[in-house]
Amino acid sequence: MSPRPEEAAMRREVVKRIEMVIKDLWPTADVQIFGSFSTGLYLPTSDIDLVVFGKWERPPLQLLEQALRKHSVAEPYSIKVLDKATVPIIKLTDQETEVKVDISFNVETGVKTARFIKEYMKKYSLLPYLILVLKQFLLQRDLNEVFTGGISSYSLILMAISFLQLHPRIDARRADENLGMLLIEFFELYGRNFNYLKTGIRIKNGGAYIAKEEIMKVMTNGYRPSMLCIEDPLLPGNDVGRSSYGAMQVKQVFDYAYIVLSHAVSPLARSYPNRDSESTLGRIIKVTQEVIDYRAWIKKKWGNKINLSPELDNRLKIRDQIAPCSGGQQPNRDSEAAYNQRLALSLASTQQLSSGSSASSVSSLSSSDIQHNGMKFSMKGAHNHNQGNGYSPVSSGGMRQPVGNRGHHQYNRNIWRRKKHRDSLPISLSR
Repeated sequence: MSPRPEEAAMRREVVKRIEMVIKDLWPTADVQIFGSFSTGLYLPTSDIDLVVFGKWERPPLQLLEQALRKHSVAEPYSIKVLDKATVPIIKLTDQETEVKVDISFNVETGVKTARFIKEYMKKYSLLPYLILVLKQFLLQRDLNEVFTGGISSYSLILMAISFLQLHPRIDARRADENLGMLLIEFFELYGRNFNYLKTGIRIKNGGAYIAKEEIMKVMTNGYRPSMLCIEDPLLPGNDVGRSSYGAMQVKQVFDYAYIVLSHAVSPLARSYPNRDSESTLGRIIKVTQEVIDYRAWIKKKWGNKINLSPELDNRLKIRDQIAPCSGGQQPNRDSEAAYNQRLALSLASTQQLSSGSSASSVSSLSSSDIQHNGMKFSMKGAHNHNQGNGYSPVSSGGMRQPVGNRGHHQYNRNIWRRKKHRDSLPISLSR
């Protein structure tokens, strides 16, 4: 699920089309990319976040909306102006690629946040790998957006940073650490050990867990700490998780994932083979055929344009380290091996778990079980899944998920309209 060069090329074209419309209206305007596309932590179906800087008394939302319609950049019915939102934005879907785009005006926080995340990606080389897997895990359960009852990408990233900052094992932050083990420990921490009622997360000054009473003292406008309370490292007094009303659903699926994975790598798992998934990670993460087809379509159409805009490629350093899920999959993805790099994300050596972790009882697993293009977190066989059944087996008996597997249906929400100028577009995907 990691970014590929041709996907970056496609997204650059989307940005270029929108930027041309903006520059036509306001030649001196400055268009900047932030969010997941800026950091490289985007999934194939993620949207693009743009911010336009210029001199306006009020954000010219309606003026840009009219220009976008005039130039047929976006699908006509996809353009929405959210002028009553906390941060007024224009939402649209690109006409050619159906990539979703959010455009805001004169909002500096997004750019600063992207810069902050990239600094921590340099500090913790393991962070991108954990984030991409966790984002896919939440995406397929419709828990990757606040308005669907989940948590934001920024909240998830801060949780992962805090997890690495405060991990009791010093070696947990090493580049060659077993990332499969770290994933299980992440699910264990936020699925069953973290005290959401009384504790908040602090990132600055090396990270800390802090009592919510202390956080409340510095909060503004009479806000009270939310259930998932994360102190904003860039904006004092702001609680990043305050809109995450469904945080307990996220806790629940994290606990579910911990149980499934720790069970899967235990010695007992060999006596109860998982017939519904060929990999250990495939028990909690599924990749739909629609996603595979969509990525193949992108590769076919933009594969020869991957050398455009090298400066953006430099910002997406992880694209050369993370590659598509390979490992014995369909022949039409054999050529993707050129992008695959060695990574170390493995559930294969879970016997290395420290005795201090409740996951320490899990034992070793065949290295062929898990491989996320070498990142031993593999999704081999993850495509052989039962869509929408709300259940993922742990043993031959199976174990029902605490939250319905709603995300398995989400890729079919919008259907690609086949048009004459398109080359066999696949089924559309939502974020």
